[in-house]
Amino acid sequence: MDRREFIKKTAFATAGAAMATPLSAMLTKEETSSAHEWPNGKAPKVLLVNGSPRTDGNTFCCLKEIETQLQKHGVVSEIIQIGRKPVRMCINCGGCRQNNGEGCVFDDDLCATITQKMKEADALIVGTPVYYGQPNGGILSLMQRMFFSAGHLVQNKPAAALAVCRRGGATAALQTMNMMFEMMNMPVVTSQYWNIAYGAGKGEVKLDTEGMQTMRTLATNMAFLLEKIHANGILAPQRDEKHVFMNFIR
Repeated sequence: MDRREFIKKTAFATAGAAMATPLSAMLTKEETSSAHEWPNGKAPKVLLVNGSPRTDGNTFCCLKEIETQLQKHGVVSEIIQIGRKPVRMCINCGGCRQNNGEGCVFDDDLCATITQKMKEADALIVGTPVYYGQPNGGILSLMQRMFFSAGHLVQNKPAAALAVCRRGGATAALQTMNMMFEMMNMPVVTSQYWNIAYGAGKGEVKLDTEGMQTMRTLATNMAFLLEKIHANGILAPQRDEKHVFMNFIR
């Protein structure tokens, strides 16, 4: 029996018994129902962005696991695929400053579509494969342009990133993604572990039982935070100070 066959047989044999999910025991029937009652009568929406060029690869499997769990909590979700078309990088032209808050003046790629969707979304989850210890360049270009040109659309909205890799580099990629969220006052939603899953071949990530559980826990934590945020209708903290910009060299 080769290594891959051993991993598959072991994973399937232990998936049901190993790591009996303490989270599932904590959830009531009402909490796992799609008929969840939200404080304002309207279910929040989470936008999930697949930063992989593969439409149904391992990154998609992770996002789908999250989406399924979100739906159990009555959260509306949508997965957007970055695809294989080029994504323009930010060229620091300043055109967005004269675009009436509508985002980047270049509207010929997916960045414009996702920027518009963020107007209605209450939270953001971004998944990426790991390339050389970094997120996919396309997803980085998209997020940098959207955050720079339309940062007001993401301010104070909960966010999370996830990284999928064959072996290593996932923590560095995850840190890169989270740094953008922190700069935009976006509460970073946690899980039981870093939001990482492992897999090489198509769909192989499903054999990472702990990785899949991490995705479900992330979704449950996202639903919990959204419920608390929307409970009193106050979507952002009141800040008494204006943002102070200070360069190290004057």
